[in-house]
Amino acid sequence: MRRARLLIYAKPPRMGLAKTRLAAGVGLTEARRIAHFTLARTMRAALASGCDTHLYLSPRSALGESLGGLWPAHIPRHDQGPGTLTEKLAKGLSEAPNGPVLFIGTDAPDISPALIRQAVRALARNDAVFGPAEDGGFWLFGLNKRPSLPAIFQNVRWSGPHAMADLRENLPAHWCVQIMQQLQDIDEQTDWKNWFHC
Repeated sequence: MRRARLLIYAKPPRMGLAKTRLAAGVGLTEARRIAHFTLARTMRAALASGCDTHLYLSPRSALGESLGGLWPAHIPRHDQGPGTLTEKLAKGLSEAPNGPVLFIGTDAPDISPALIRQAVRALARNDAVFGPAEDGGFWLFGLNKRPSLPAIFQNVRWSGPHAMADLRENLPAHWCVQIMQQLQDIDEQTDWKNWFHC
């Protein structure tokens, strides 16, 4: 089985750029700090997972940044490209080789190397895998890429309670899908409070 390709969709933790919904509740400075915290945890997990890790960054100017080593120079970087999240994810999928491909963001502080490896193992026995988030979205999505895949990211209602259900509805009906444990995404002030106090 081909080594799994792990795509991390990320933004630099800059005020006014990352965590804008969170900033509405906690302020720009605290939102930046939390964005850096969740990004650092995601990067540590990814780099220890054994996957072929690639960064998909926005804006394009972030391609030259290292964030003090948080984005190591040896990790390949790609521009997310223009358009909606649907188009950005489709670009990453189109650029990945056939075989296991995993998508993660940087919003789930409890992500770990073990969970990423669990997702890779799931793809050895299934067509797709989801790591659900408490808000109805997902902290991880993976699939075994093959020729002639349908447009699986079309018509997904992102950033809301229907995102995972919409994406699952787009998968071929005969696919075997494994659901992993649910994690907390940090998108808004209440998410941070719930995670911090649990």
